[in-house]
Amino acid sequence: MFRNRFLALIVILVLLVGTLGVSAQDDSVVLRVDLTQEMDTLNPLYTNMWFSTTVMDLYLASPWFIDDELNAVPVLVTEIPTAENGGISEDGTVITLNLRDDIVWSDGEPITSADFVFTYDMIIDEANTPASRFPYAERVASVEAPDAQTVVVTFNEPYAPWLSVLFTNGSAPLPKHVLEPVFESEGTIDFAAWNRAPEVGSGPFTFVEWQEGSLMRFVKNENWYGDEPAISEVFIRFVPDDATVVAALVSEDTDVGTFIAYGDVPSLEESGKINVELVQSSYNEGWFFNVDPETAHPAMLDVNVRKALVMGFNRDQINEDLNLGITYTPASYWENTPYARPDAAPLPYDPEAAAQLLDEAGWVDSDGDGVRDKDGVALELRYLTNQRQIRQDVQVVAQQQLGDIGVSLLLENYPSEVFFGSYIDDAPTAHGRYDIQEFSSPTNFPDPSVTRWLCSEIPTDESPDGVNDQRYCNEEFDSLMAQADSETDTNARIELFHQMDQIITDDAIWAGIWYDPDLWAINNRFENTRISGADPFWNISDWTVAS
Repeated sequence: MFRNRFLALIVILVLLVGTLGVSAQDDSVVLRVDLTQEMDTLNPLYTNMWFSTTVMDLYLASPWFIDDELNAVPVLVTEIPTAENGGISEDGTVITLNLRDDIVWSDGEPITSADFVFTYDMIIDEANTPASRFPYAERVASVEAPDAQTVVVTFNEPYAPWLSVLFTNGSAPLPKHVLEPVFESEGTIDFAAWNRAPEVGSGPFTFVEWQEGSLMRFVKNENWYGDEPAISEVFIRFVPDDATVVAALVSEDTDVGTFIAYGDVPSLEESGKINVELVQSSYNEGWFFNVDPETAHPAMLDVNVRKALVMGFNRDQINEDLNLGITYTPASYWENTPYARPDAAPLPYDPEAAAQLLDEAGWVDSDGDGVRDKDGVALELRYLTNQRQIRQDVQVVAQQQLGDIGVSLLLENYPSEVFFGSYIDDAPTAHGRYDIQEFSSPTNFPDPSVTRWLCSEIPTDESPDGVNDQRYCNEEFDSLMAQADSETDTNARIELFHQMDQIITDDAIWAGIWYDPDLWAINNRFENTRISGADPFWNISDWTVAS
């Protein structure tokens, strides 16, 4: 009898423990996110990829985040520097960051000004090959740490975009105590394990694992100094097929999706389970033309040929058919902002005029094979993009339409981590192995400043950092951008950008395909999801779950 009672007690205890375990599991909240592109790295210094910088909001904090109303919100600092609080010097060249005294890395080590100085040193040290050293190498005279809670950044001259670029996104502070030993032993942090497994971070979540081609996981940071997140884990799947992401959202097998085709918006909204948000972020889908004499097709060096390519491609049709009329063809790289020229208009679809431009440029079909040629060279252009479905669909349409006027497009698609790779990764675009590439590229949002077309950003074997893979160099454009970056008067700055906008149009180095605000689809069981175009997950620790 005693044995039977003992066994019964064991069974009761097992059931009780099991019940408690289920309850504890049920209390956890896992946010499931499907991304159509896999990150190329998790170190902010080595990427220009939107998906990488977006995920960084989870595990890396910046001095401030930009909220959904485009206001700077303090994170690592006690307040946003202004002239009134003494954070900006009278001449506008010195920015002082006052750090909170309670901020720590996820392993409990204090976050101090030394981490900021270390990050700056890593960016400008020639032993490292970051994606870009701008603006630190060109605009910053020094970054100093007079004490543990003070960072003093001195610019060579006033730098208007500082709020959008100073230790944010691509230069968020790195953990010195983790990466300095790597730098000292290896002479570089280019290949640090932390770059792909940042197990020590400063955000509300901590990195756990990355299974390449499959998933990534982050769990709640127990040493997070902000409000405790209601979400206990962020589970990210890499799902390159848009249709699969949409199906998972509708079936509630996932909670968040982004970079979804506009054509899928109706089915998401009709499900009644998904909130769809279009968020201004300065992105515009477009064609970026290679104008490097060393690597581009010779036809690409002729501005009239570039204009003919645009005029032979019906971008309005793309937006009507593939994007269901939800968006439109942008006229300016700064579309829908004051920095776009008021009289800007996209080149029209006019295949006859396009054919005439090609004729005048000497590209004619001399052998009757349907493809134009000149001096024995066929007008066959390499058209690259990643494996996002809508971009592949656009490629096919463009191939057919330009084929009708004698231009052959050779279509190539790459995984995102390859397509968006850097010069040291031997990425095809970074090395100019293309004639047309398609993607969405932003400004230093919410600031309009761009580095893509600066002469100093052209990567080379000797200087592999740089984002200007088009090899476009226009000294007038550079001068105007330098003036705009130093100009603090808003109206004067707008006028400078109007002039740069005109140069881009005249030189035809970019052509917009669609105005591309970020599209986010979020299960409506999550509340207070205030997505920002600059820092999408800026308030992730404030997301709640509907009861």
